[in-house]
Amino acid sequence: MAHIVVLGAGTGGLPAVYELRDVLGKDHKITLVNERDYFQFTPSNPWIGVGWRERSDITFKVADYVGKKDIDFISSRCTDIDAENSQLTLEDGQSVNYDYLIIATGPKLYFDEVEGSGPHGGHTHSVCTVDHAEAFYAEYLKLIEKGSGHIVIGAMPFASCFGPAYEFALIVDTDLRRRKIRDKFKMTYVSSEPYIGHLGLGGVGDSKSMLESELRNHHIQWIVNAKTTKVAANKLFVDELDAKGELYEQHEIDFDLAMMLPAFFGIECVAKVEGLCNPRGFVMVDKHQRNPTYQNIYSAGVAIAIPPVEATPVPTGAPKTGYMIESMVTAIVHNIASELKGEEPAAEGTWAALCLADMGDTGAAFVAIPQIPPRNVAWFKKGKWVHLAKIAFEKYFIRKMKQGVSEPFYEKSMLKMLGINRLK
Repeated sequence: MAHIVVLGAGTGGLPAVYELRDVLGKDHKITLVNERDYFQFTPSNPWIGVGWRERSDITFKVADYVGKKDIDFISSRCTDIDAENSQLTLEDGQSVNYDYLIIATGPKLYFDEVEGSGPHGGHTHSVCTVDHAEAFYAEYLKLIEKGSGHIVIGAMPFASCFGPAYEFALIVDTDLRRRKIRDKFKMTYVSSEPYIGHLGLGGVGDSKSMLESELRNHHIQWIVNAKTTKVAANKLFVDELDAKGELYEQHEIDFDLAMMLPAFFGIECVAKVEGLCNPRGFVMVDKHQRNPTYQNIYSAGVAIAIPPVEATPVPTGAPKTGYMIESMVTAIVHNIASELKGEEPAAEGTWAALCLADMGDTGAAFVAIPQIPPRNVAWFKKGKWVHLAKIAFEKYFIRKMKQGVSEPFYEKSMLKMLGINRLK
């Protein structure tokens, strides 16, 4: 009997344990380790930030559901990975031995990279976790009560997930309009992207003109090629660079409330393992999602190392979207199954980007196949149907996670909504 440990119970880790159980049957032990005792559906956090969702809508206790599938669950932070001896050390003192380890932790939110940023002792917010989104909402309500102000939304240097920044800017705009007070608030989008609609992907289809039009129509000003250097109380310090990476203009942006997505970094216990990660702490993997140095360690999702799509004046990373993460997880499960049969891994993930981005009362969907250009498919569409599709997908995903169902969620739901048969 082999023991497979999955580190991280997010949108990659939780489906991973269910799929492992379905593929491997009852012959092997599966353990899920997560620092929190609950699952959170991260794509819904922007809605938490304006009060359109509550914590109970998008979270649930992991132990209440995984046990029904004969999956062990440990809620404790991993402090050390002894990759040579295949053992985890947890904050509560436990040691967990494994035959195979799947790292699906997501990232460390690296607020330390920009002085004065972050919700814990800093001056900016994020929507990367439920806690952070709730903290923004509390301050947002105070600003609404004040009656006017300047809201800054965007992404820091080295950020790699820009979709939620666009989403949140347009969701806040929609919420203010619904309250009939949009005219009392200035909004500015500040991003490390070289242009609006870059998305860390070099643009997708007509994303540049479409998103510029959205921001312009909603009276949201923007600064791109923005290297945020530090944050003080109610002030963002930004160096705007030109296409050559040279200083074009310096800005001191006064704000009342700011949500700036941070750079990502590998979590501490992963990043410090020699030979496992790149310099920013992301797990290096081959085409089968397996680490070249420690071949019983696999990884999926935001935790893995993917090179930027292109060099940009202000550093940006490449996003890892839901479909990509799902396909990585499926490849890992089948590769571990092959190894347990004495066969070599052969399954590979699909490196294609697929995303539904909510914009408050409409939305945008994009598909990039492959993620790194030149592409076979570069597709970007807008419509109210995207907003409705994202709501439907949220409910569908959470329901299936509670049921312990292992299936390719994006292929069976989101792709059907988009009228796409399969991403290849």
